[in-house]
Amino acid sequence: MGGRVALQVMRLAPQRVQRLALLSTGTHPLPEGAAGQKERQGRMDLLQIAKSQGMRAMAQSWARGMVHPDRLDTPLYEAVLAMLERGSPEQFAAQIKALLNRPDASELLPAIACPTLVLTGREDSWAGPAQHETMAAAIPGATLTIVEHCGHMCTMEQPEAISQALAQWLAQPV
Repeated sequence: MGGRVALQVMRLAPQRVQRLALLSTGTHPLPEGAAGQKERQGRMDLLQIAKSQGMRAMAQSWARGMVHPDRLDTPLYEAVLAMLERGSPEQFAAQIKALLNRPDASELLPAIACPTLVLTGREDSWAGPAQHETMAAAIPGATLTIVEHCGHMCTMEQPEAISQALAQWLAQPV
């Protein structure tokens, strides 16, 4: 969600942004037709689990695709579950509403004029390398970083690699 929020800031007030980091995100809107209906139904099913069985039960259904497969059933995976459990069904519903109504941000990318880091995990099954390569190619001068042995939860899975990538990018002149 953070990347989507950052892109909305770029849409509304690009003059206020000096640098932009887009990590494990996307630009596409909800697909039309059957693919969109499938995504909508999947999200509604997760929300029903959150409401009827609690956030941890929902997280156990949802989070398996968030991390690198080697990290399933590890302390890191437990930390992801605990993080999701701290949310509420109402917060989750608001997130779902925002994602189902997300605008197409792809047309915004060529107009981004500030230094931009585009980063994802090699094994991010939700917002993977191909998607980030396309975004980076559309943003003039973007820096693309693909983090090895890493899924969607890149800042939790590979904090040192993410910090290093951010530090190197921030060290570049504006």
